[in-house]
Amino acid sequence: MSITVEFLGTGTSGGVPMIACKCAVCKSYDSKDKRLRSSVLIKSSTTTVVIDTTPDFRTQMLRSDVEHIDAVLFTHSHKDHIAGLDDIRAFNFFSKKSIPIYANQETSEALQRDFYYAFAELKYPGIPEINLHTIGDKPFQVGDLFFQPFSVKHMHMDVTAFRMGDFTYITDANFIDEKAKKIIQGTEILVLNALRKEKHLSHFTLTEAIEMATVLNPRQTYFTHISHQMGFHQAISKELPKGIYLAHDGLKLQVNNPAYNCVFLHAGPS
Repeated sequence: MSITVEFLGTGTSGGVPMIACKCAVCKSYDSKDKRLRSSVLIKSSTTTVVIDTTPDFRTQMLRSDVEHIDAVLFTHSHKDHIAGLDDIRAFNFFSKKSIPIYANQETSEALQRDFYYAFAELKYPGIPEINLHTIGDKPFQVGDLFFQPFSVKHMHMDVTAFRMGDFTYITDANFIDEKAKKIIQGTEILVLNALRKEKHLSHFTLTEAIEMATVLNPRQTYFTHISHQMGFHQAISKELPKGIYLAHDGLKLQVNNPAYNCVFLHAGPS
């Protein structure tokens, strides 16, 4: 089975260009320096899943011509990862179905608080129709896709990362513990956040992300959640070690033979 992973956005919370910024990166004409907020689209022949609904969700869905989604997975509750949830109403309208969403406990509580009207007992017509599933570290299935959730640290916050066969997606992290590393072990393609070159309280820097990728040793690593402070896409790409790349909006990866059962093999004790 072949899976397509598309980067819907690869930018940090402010996106690139950032509002009111006059820096050279924000003024760049290179399309790879234009970054919407971080999200990915995962598609098999029968199933379509989005990880995170950013403030740019509507634009991302239109740009990628997405006609339906089978589920939304959330990494954490920060607004640059959940704010676009209301726009799944369009998918509800055309599919005539509610959409399952999967999130950890803290994120589930934030979604119920921020989108309270979608969870109200008496619902106003036209609101998002969603079925909330609170997840921990147990594997789960959406259509023919199998996901192993696990936690990484975003300073003090637990952020949910996902392994799907030979593909692992990690955003908004600055610490990965040994249990998580065991789950990642054997990944062919790793997506990891790399905010900028300068130190940050809750994100990997470029150097830290390279070091972590070296430890985890996938065949290919793609960095996402990139700030305008990182520099030009083309210039930074030339500095990266072999097998490590900056992702960019619209980039598509083929995950061949994802060996979906490995999510159970590497899950370990709960």
